[in-house]
Amino acid sequence: MTLSIDLSSLAKSKVLVIGDVMLDNYISGNTGRISPEAPVPVVHIKENYQRPGGAANVSLNIAALGAKAILLGLIGDDDNGRKLQQELCDRGVDARLMICPDAKTISKLRVISRNQQLIRLDTEDGFARVDHQNFLEQTIIASEEADVLVLSDYNKGTLRPILKALLDHCKAKKIPVLVDPKGPDFSIYQSATLITPNFS
Repeated sequence: MTLSIDLSSLAKSKVLVIGDVMLDNYISGNTGRISPEAPVPVVHIKENYQRPGGAANVSLNIAALGAKAILLGLIGDDDNGRKLQQELCDRGVDARLMICPDAKTISKLRVISRNQQLIRLDTEDGFARVDHQNFLEQTIIASEEADVLVLSDYNKGTLRPILKALLDHCKAKKIPVLVDPKGPDFSIYQSATLITPNFS
């Protein structure tokens, strides 16, 4: 039995994704010896590439399904932020990323060999000093042109300061909100239309 789903109507939809955007970096190569400096494998680099992660990956998936994807998130004034913005634009996402001069773009570096991840290095300092009021205003303006909102919450500091005000606005305007939540307290999303928690 083949499952067939008609997604043609998605082409007419505008989906606004708001959440924690990040850049996933990958280094992969072969290992054949242990370093004499420390008991760790030496990786001979063969490939080095990046992919949009977090809410940025969600927006790419929406665009790939044929919908108009709009993305709001926070990035730093750095190379990772510029790479992320460019990658999203190149792949058809309307990325309206707010640059935060005092923060770094969230990024993850994975070193992989023989189909196994050896180590992951994360860069994330949070967005405590960001002007969240300005960001909230941008999200409310963008929500007015969207058919549905997707909140991609990785608990990295993008959504929590604006969550209640944004959900209240969407409820008043009858804009559907889908949430991919993080953490055990789902009550903070109680005004949402639908939440998709992991089983754990």
